[in-house]
Amino acid sequence: MKNWFKKSKKGVSPYLATSENKFKAIQRVEMKPIDYPAKIILAWAKAIEGNNDLLLWLKENGYPELTMATYAIYLKEEARNWLLNNGYPQLMAFINAAEGNEKAQIWLQNNDFETLYHMALAIENEEDSWKWLGKNVTPDMFILTQSIKKIKDKIEENHNDVHSFGKNI
Repeated sequence: MKNWFKKSKKGVSPYLATSENKFKAIQRVEMKPIDYPAKIILAWAKAIEGNNDLLLWLKENGYPELTMATYAIYLKEEARNWLLNNGYPQLMAFINAAEGNEKAQIWLQNNDFETLYHMALAIENEEDSWKWLGKNVTPDMFILTQSIKKIKDKIEENHNDVHSFGKNI
């Protein structure tokens, strides 16, 4: 499988901070690799969409970072902190970038996470990034991006709906 996430040794940027510790410096943590087979990516996509059996399976079978990333996508602060503190700042940067955080987008670019960068921009409705993904990633990665976009759009819709104000999903 193509290594779709390039590992960087530059450390963590303060731009990846969660809302709770936004203005505090983040300790440097060695980035752990995040290169997964297609079946794991597809399981993660389904877990993001709400399949709790797959979410539990990921957690119990050596993929706690994907479980925590799923919770972080759903705006759970503890999960966001866990990702930063346990060697997965690139996942947190990706999630922040997919929420429109321009500094996180720049961090992904500067640290050679091109796939994560384009996934985040596609989630933010950037047509050129959808085209880039269509040409440069495997179908499982495209499906994952679509799954995250679907959930992020639901969260935003709920935040903008006067009848469900404050609900994340």
